[in-house]
Amino acid sequence: MRLGWLWTGNVLPDNFMSSQQLQFLNLRNLPARSTAEEAAWLLGFAPHAIPVLVAAGLLKPLGQPAPNAIKFFATATLCDLRQDTNWLFRASKEIMQHWRRKNGQKNMQLTSQI
Repeated sequence: MRLGWLWTGNVLPDNFMSSQQLQFLNLRNLPARSTAEEAAWLLGFAPHAIPVLVAAGLLKPLGQPAPNAIKFFATATLCDLRQDTNWLFRASKEIMQHWRRKNGQKNMQLTSQI
């Protein structure tokens, strides 16, 4: 008998790691710059949290990219940030507050329509 989580349907569990993510995190030498998705993998956040952290000033992309350009981040900086518990606390708090505001606005719109 096999114990563990039971997966049914098309939705993957939250702790599932894609093969690309696993390959990237197991590289012996990480690239000097990382995309937003790779930055999320290194920091332990969801990819959609990276723009929130950039907007809050907690992450700074390399150069001065246009708003619609692909953002790259210094991997050395990301490795330092993932060791900084104060930064992780502030980043987690900012993401939580972002979604609290977004959900609050959505709930206000729903109640005003009723």
